[in-house]
Amino acid sequence: MVAGTTWFVCKAGTTRMTEISMKAAGIDTGKTWLDVATYPVSDKQKVPNNADGWQTLADWLERQGIGRVGIEASGGYERDVIAYLHRRGFEVVLLQPRQVRAFGLYKLRRAKNDQLDAALIAECAARSDARCHAPDSRLIAFGEWLLFIEQIEADIACLKTRRERFTDRRILEEIDRSIGELKSRCKAQLALLQAAVREHDDLARKLDLIESIDGIGIRTALTLVILMPELGRVDREEIAALTGVAPYDDQSGKREGERHIAGGRARVRRALFNAALPASQRWNETLVELYDRLTAKGKSHKAALIACVRKLIIFANTVVKRQTPWTKSAPQQNSCA
Repeated sequence: MVAGTTWFVCKAGTTRMTEISMKAAGIDTGKTWLDVATYPVSDKQKVPNNADGWQTLADWLERQGIGRVGIEASGGYERDVIAYLHRRGFEVVLLQPRQVRAFGLYKLRRAKNDQLDAALIAECAARSDARCHAPDSRLIAFGEWLLFIEQIEADIACLKTRRERFTDRRILEEIDRSIGELKSRCKAQLALLQAAVREHDDLARKLDLIESIDGIGIRTALTLVILMPELGRVDREEIAALTGVAPYDDQSGKREGERHIAGGRARVRRALFNAALPASQRWNETLVELYDRLTAKGKSHKAALIACVRKLIIFANTVVKRQTPWTKSAPQQNSCA
């Protein structure tokens, strides 16, 4: 078979051939190395995952005539090479691991190693219509800063859990001192991050708009500004799905299953849950009414709270899209579409 062609079986039992003209490369990303393969002609390369390796890779791709590069999300190890390839003018397709696995199942691939994975990513990228926009370097730096704050918060929670195990006053005082120090550090880092974000007029404006919503404080607003750059650019269904609070149907034939949420950005969702809980009980009249109405109909606390989280992210999307602060009246349905 000619490289770059695919055979399909038609209803009548005949075959037809579809030509894949897009030349693409796939990168299997590791902490130390980048394994690269091209499609439809399977050329291979392996370079270190550092600045010298990225330059070698980009020069090699240019010689191969590659314009599109597919890369699998790998816990952050892919970020720097993506930024470099964007600067060199390549079209980058960022693929989620489940997309690559699903494509491998579709292709009936069972064998697995780094080079085979790179070839699979290359073919998947050649057939994909997804794109990866050049990342905002400001948000990358702020995202790491926010992660540091989240880790301090996790350390505080961990120490509080440990404290329940002890009765010795000396140990309890030591743990309390550590908790106090971490709380002070967290508060200071949060203030510094807020000040750094406000140095940029566009981000400061977005921060103020989101913080104007009743029930959203500066901690949640910073999370949305930094980790949800799509706010104001997508509709209400898309923003709910990105957050991971969009209900998905579970129906087949006569079976009518319950709808469930799935996927999305866990860090954003966690921040919104922390905001929605008090907001739905006291601080946001719209959410209080929504929560009471749903629970009165028999919905569980969790289901009602998820609905409140979905409302909060839709409200945030709306105020950013409108460029007007939050008002007490609920946003109109067509304002988010």
